[in-house]
Amino acid sequence: MVSEKFDIPVKSSFVPAVLQPNARIKFSCHQGISCFNACCQHADIQLTPYDILRLKDNLGISATEFLKNHTVPFEMDKDGVPGVKLRTDNGGACGFVTDQGCRVYKDRPTACRYYPIGHMLMKRANDPEEESQYFLIQEDHCKGHAENREIAVDDYRNEQEIERYDQLNREWLQLMVKKRSAGPTIGRPSDTSLQFFFMCSYDLDRFRRFVLADSFKASYDLPDAFYESVEKEDLALLQFGVRLLNQVLFGDVTIPLKTNALERRLEQRRELLELRKKAEIERHKRKQEQQMKDALS
Repeated sequence: MVSEKFDIPVKSSFVPAVLQPNARIKFSCHQGISCFNACCQHADIQLTPYDILRLKDNLGISATEFLKNHTVPFEMDKDGVPGVKLRTDNGGACGFVTDQGCRVYKDRPTACRYYPIGHMLMKRANDPEEESQYFLIQEDHCKGHAENREIAVDDYRNEQEIERYDQLNREWLQLMVKKRSAGPTIGRPSDTSLQFFFMCSYDLDRFRRFVLADSFKASYDLPDAFYESVEKEDLALLQFGVRLLNQVLFGDVTIPLKTNALERRLEQRRELLELRKKAEIERHKRKQEQQMKDALS
């Protein structure tokens, strides 16, 4: 069994028991509870691509600016696959928490919406598709479990408006499961592949420039309507990024290449290497000539 565990919002030591969607939990969180905001004071929130899209729109800034000012990078696995977490202050508090609660609450990340339920996307050996599994997170600081309210897991998910997040996160999370399932058979990704993963997953502004560049258009056989949509719509660009990662990293070909595009790119690369080689020879020649002049002067 392979799992990709991504949205446990705070560091904690517990052994999770799997919850069925109709399982009932006892939990309520509100401003009157004694621990209100306690979970936000020790936050360890991993962000998905859709989380970033919602948060940067909430703040009215670019994805690049959001990444720079509100996140920190980390490695999601031993191969260095890049992830991002919400930046916290020196005490570990989320930068968006206030005395009244979360100032980006309507666009809060997936992990925050799920809490105190944890979520894992899992794939069993020989099963064709991944499945979601849920478990309860119980921490000493949280008094919400003592509140007199019971609710089913699925009802809690609906209450927290998680379904859209899960839908738009799922294909990206499947990439994580696929990579982990492949294990050592694909080897450690190159630094270029890791940078490509970061761009396609998180940095929508840089990825948009990449997709709209002439070199990209010369390689992929896509209609004008596609370029019009990704130029204007972040969500369309985000979803295309997952498709492109699947194709580039795992060979899942869903984006048509132009005829002889690969051959042209290889030829262009060879020409570029030849030009660099000639330039290096010329620089070396000029350096030798200068050294001779210096020696004679």
